Amino acid sequence: MEKDERDLLIAQYKDGYRVVAEALLKITPEELDAAPAPGKWTTRQIVHHLADSEMTAAVRLRLLVAEERPAIKGYDQDAYAGRLHYDRPHEASLELFRAVRASTAELIGCLDEREWLREGTHSEVGRFGLDTWLRIYAAHAHKHADQIKQARAAAQNAGASRQ
Repeated sequence: MEKDERDLLIAQYKDGYRVVAEALLKITPEELDAAPAPGKWTTRQIVHHLADSEMTAAVRLRLLVAEERPAIKGYDQDAYAGRLHYDRPHEASLELFRAVRASTAELIGCLDEREWLREGTHSEVGRFGLDTWLRIYAAHAHKHADQIKQARAAAQNAGASRQ
């Protein structure tokens, strides 16, 4: 990965919490728990997923930097959503997402060119380097912020049609 592309992706990664927090501003309880369509996650579930995913991402990055050719284990996000009580209050998960992302962003800022070449093996996709990690997680929060906005709009439209 070229440095210019990396710098853009790092900036996007660092901006991830802001876009999620902005998407959540003045959310109502109805919007928090409304699924935009059958089988789609609610905003509450998305926030819990972001926290779980961010913790996983942080560990993956640290494994890649600290260990020689580490094994990176995949996980079933739907199993997490089904088993980790994603119906619980979301505030702690939002704060966890913020804190873990901030810490990881600091670590990313310390990496030199040699470290950016490090890689391991992902159980589902094979070769998994820091460039792959960054391409995945730079946009991750932004995608979910868009989903939150869509879920909120669907909830607002459903509420308007009931009136």
